[in-house]
Amino acid sequence: MAPDSAPLVFPHDAAPEGGTTIEVAPGIHWLRMPLPFALDHINLWLLEDGDGWTIVDCGIARDETRELWARHFAAKALKGPRGVRRVIVTHFHPDHVGLAGWLCAELGAELWMTQTEWLMAQALSVDERNHIHGRRTEFYRTHGLGEDWLAQFADRGEPYRTRVAPVPSVFRRIQAGERIAIGGREWEVVVGRGHAPEHACLFSREAGVLISGDIVLPKITPNVSVWPSQPEADPLGEYLGCLEQFFDLPAETLVLPSHRLPFHGLHSRIRALKDHHDERLADVIRALDRPRPAAEILPVLFRRQLDLHQLGFAIGEAIAHLAYLHQRGRIGRERRADGVLVYSA
Repeated sequence: MAPDSAPLVFPHDAAPEGGTTIEVAPGIHWLRMPLPFALDHINLWLLEDGDGWTIVDCGIARDETRELWARHFAAKALKGPRGVRRVIVTHFHPDHVGLAGWLCAELGAELWMTQTEWLMAQALSVDERNHIHGRRTEFYRTHGLGEDWLAQFADRGEPYRTRVAPVPSVFRRIQAGERIAIGGREWEVVVGRGHAPEHACLFSREAGVLISGDIVLPKITPNVSVWPSQPEADPLGEYLGCLEQFFDLPAETLVLPSHRLPFHGLHSRIRALKDHHDERLADVIRALDRPRPAAEILPVLFRRQLDLHQLGFAIGEAIAHLAYLHQRGRIGRERRADGVLVYSA
């Protein structure tokens, strides 16, 4: 069997219980926090850092998550003389940045993020006039989503601010290629794109570990969406392009993803992710036997019932696949008399 098609190897059968950790490599501890969604958890990481700690990602801003963090404060002595030096956030999504401000305040730690992700978190947190939400409804209407779904989106409002504690107004910028010393090891910042604009992954050659965030996940694929704020974006092109750099890392690297279980088999997983999207793009082209809006492509890409939370990601991903094909001249696009955009092979 070729290395790129080898099965993934999972060194752990189960995740740590709430309030506990598993040491996945020397000085690298895995903890898990619950999420109130169909994808019901996020993996976070505690890195031993000399006489202190570095936290990677934070969990969503909820009382339940704060209570679980309080257990870790006691169990790992995260407060006091051996405290937390910094909180590194991979990207702006609420399950990652949600409690960053609270943790930094509680622990007296610095926030470290890429600049674009910090700016995104700031913009969404202070969008008091709800410009982004108002634009979203019209954007989805343009792509053929029915009025019943649009009404539910309008009723829900914009949930970002309810899921994220106030983001610190001061942060330490990290950038692609930067090397950060943590616990006597060098961790290189590897930036992924498409799922988020400047998502920071962390790779330690000495430890043989990649903290991949949402860029490389086992079993499932990260959401790659076109959003109302940038309607002509090509996130799928950015995502597929950024995956190539991970072939430069050792194949035996231990991958620590934000969801599901840590695994070995990085190159195999990258190839599977690329193949998955190639197959979905081919499915989309076959479905365009007549001009169709993005909403009619949803059953092609998602063969299950979607709730409102999932639908927001799904329609964005459908648009992303269509945008990828359209921007490369593989399908056409036109606007119908009712204002809806339709695509054709």
